[in-house]
Amino acid sequence: MTLKTTVIALSFAATLALTGCGSSSDDKTPATSFVQVKDLPAAEKAAKIKAALTAYADYALTSYTKAKADAVLLQTALTTFTATPTAANLTAAKDAWLASRESYGVTEILRLSCGPIDGTGECAEAPNAQHAAFLDAFGAPEGQLNAWPLDENMIDYTTDDTGAVTAGNIIDTAGNFTPTGGTQVDATTINKELIAALNENGGDANVATGYHAIEFLLWGQDQDYVSQTADNITHGATVAGQRPLTDYTTDANADRRKAYLNAAAELIIDDLDSMITAWTPGAGSYTEALVGEGSNALAQEDALKNIFSGMANFLGVELANERIEVARAAESEEDEHSCFSDNTHRDIDLNYIGFKDVLGDIFKDNLSTGLKTTIETKITSIDAKVKTINDVAKSTAHFDYQIVEANSPANYANITATVTEMKALASDMTDVAAEYGIALN
Repeated sequence: MTLKTTVIALSFAATLALTGCGSSSDDKTPATSFVQVKDLPAAEKAAKIKAALTAYADYALTSYTKAKADAVLLQTALTTFTATPTAANLTAAKDAWLASRESYGVTEILRLSCGPIDGTGECAEAPNAQHAAFLDAFGAPEGQLNAWPLDENMIDYTTDDTGAVTAGNIIDTAGNFTPTGGTQVDATTINKELIAALNENGGDANVATGYHAIEFLLWGQDQDYVSQTADNITHGATVAGQRPLTDYTTDANADRRKAYLNAAAELIIDDLDSMITAWTPGAGSYTEALVGEGSNALAQEDALKNIFSGMANFLGVELANERIEVARAAESEEDEHSCFSDNTHRDIDLNYIGFKDVLGDIFKDNLSTGLKTTIETKITSIDAKVKTINDVAKSTAHFDYQIVEANSPANYANITATVTEMKALASDMTDVAAEYGIALN
């Protein structure tokens, strides 16, 4: 399956045009009554559901394969930069990070669905002990790949609003390091094993791995204090973090930062490899279980319930609330997703595209005309609002300035409406599930 950024409304509209009730006087084909999936004969229902689950697995494999390919390019750029730390190579490394986020962002819709990315901690329909053990064997690497927000003080120095520089982090501790609330680890040598051992050691804020650790090490802080009124780190509505090149050349800890970048990239690739393995069809794969085959086969009802619940929770809770509303309500850059690079507008767009791709390309063809129309209307409206967030971010004000009402009431209102409408669309997954015969809370 090719990943699409095409607005789902277009595909809905095309479907409606082809299957509408009206017909010309020359049309001799008898009208066919629509039957919801839940009301189909058992064999036909099972076949339709298996086809949808297979398409979902294909989406996962294609998405993670592309994400890994871009992560490899990121790793190459980081290797080049750390070997020859020039301004041009730093820019190239940043560009590679931004590109890698484009392909990873659309995989996020696979979260919260009791799948291999986050394991049994996110199950609408709890698996039995055998299936839980099978699922957990894939490692549930989401917390290593994309955990946020991170306490950057744990990784490297930061500068607070008084201009004071912090110390006592992984980078400047060439010996035993104890994260806040965590257990001591020997940090003499920075490698992937070390940062994996430190990741979330002592709490969720103690993030030491993944895309956002690399982001911080490339960009440094972009911290606007007190609702953007006393910015002592970087300046301007379109300025991201400005880590100095000397951090990788003349600074005493330059070599440790280089090692950290390369270790983090290596671990990202390992984690994406584990997802590709999970979704590659064959004996023992998660794909085999999802489509109802093999010794770990899932019941179709359980598989659908987990997927539909995960999609609703991802759009309505994770994206709309955690990634947008929390930052907007607090007017706080610290709560935005990609706060160092100011790439949050792309996170929002890509996560939303992933939702539309899965719903539109996999499940929508089996929905009633009325529900398609309802969803189409909401998506068209959200599309326009997400486009505005992106257009403004690219031209006049990054997301961290859009979430401050005093900067622009119009941009602030647009983000507020985006949250409201995403939550409303997420609630429609209850109706989508119902047409498949699945009851969601």
